[in-house]
Amino acid sequence: MIVSDVPAPPAPEEERAQHRALDRTIRVAGVVISLLATILTAALELFLTQLRLGGVPVGVSILLAAVANPAIAWFAVTTTERAWALGPPWALWTVLMLAAAGIRTDEGDYLIGASDWVALVTILVGSLAFAFYAYRMILSRRPARYDLGGGRR
Repeated sequence: MIVSDVPAPPAPEEERAQHRALDRTIRVAGVVISLLATILTAALELFLTQLRLGGVPVGVSILLAAVANPAIAWFAVTTTERAWALGPPWALWTVLMLAAAGIRTDEGDYLIGASDWVALVTILVGSLAFAFYAYRMILSRRPARYDLGGGRR
């Protein structure tokens, strides 16, 4: 009889439970990281709306919103493998932008004024970037095929 120090492989149920726990951890981490990235990019976009070169507003925040928001959406959906993961970053970004546009400072000024066209276009483009990603995701879905027995293939 040969005795070895190699441990026995885990039972299939244990392995599946470990796999499910790891999947859940990755999904939760994906959502949390996408929300943190949303906060970071929204704050950066708000700060960059005031950027001017020679007194002329520069639309860097518009470009950042157009690039970063679909990237955050892609990350959230890819890491979670769920379409709903697009919703939390989109909702958080929208709430942050609308709060910045609607909150008055102690002096009575708005953080984003009605005359700040760069900030207003950033809000529009950023939200449309999330919407465009969602639209593309919906279009890329293929209809499910069914066999004659009624089950999915």
